[in-house]
Amino acid sequence: MGLIKEPKNVDFTGESKPWSEKELTDFRKLMKELKAKKKPARKLTATPKGKKIYEQNQ
Repeated sequence: MGLIKEPKNVDFTGESKPWSEKELTDFRKLMKELKAKKKPARKLTATPKGKKIYEQNQ
């Protein structure tokens, strides 16, 4: 892989604008919905004999 050079006479800069209250509430609502849909992660635990088992979070 090589370096990607910036073309001549092109500027790759961006401006970050602050979010409005409505945008923030919409974003937070979306994140809550996505987290609610996400499957719970399986938890890896060890048994006394050293065998590894998976437990479902309930």
